Amino acid sequence: MENFQIEWQLVYDHSLHLVFAYLLALPIGWDRERSSRNFGLRTFPLVAVVTCGYMLVGISVIDSTGGEARVIQGILTGIGFIGGGAILTDRDKVSGTASAASIWNTGAIGVAVVVNRYEIAVMLSFLNVITLFFFSKLKDEMRSDENT
Repeated sequence: MENFQIEWQLVYDHSLHLVFAYLLALPIGWDRERSSRNFGLRTFPLVAVVTCGYMLVGISVIDSTGGEARVIQGILTGIGFIGGGAILTDRDKVSGTASAASIWNTGAIGVAVVVNRYEIAVMLSFLNVITLFFFSKLKDEMRSDENT
């Protein structure tokens, strides 16, 4: 195992990137949720933060062999396929998009850990849990307000 040292500036920079991507996607998700679209409050920020996480991991291995890049590409494709199976449709209602985004996120967490980018893995996990926990309640409240 490589000698692991925490580069605090990198931790700060990566965390800032991830949170910024997340925050920029929240208003889009909020609008889609409010408009009763199928993808919304949880899916948009999760996809934004996970995409940012994959790019940060990709950047950290960019000077390596092309093999690592191909492995990451294969992982992305495979996880996308698995996540697609989590999405269900019933007439005009789609469900499972936040689960699919979360599946994609766990892949990014795994890739980040294997390249020793623990700060990316921790932030991805934290933002995913916060999104699923807090925004599920908010989403339910928005739905109940719609029905009254």
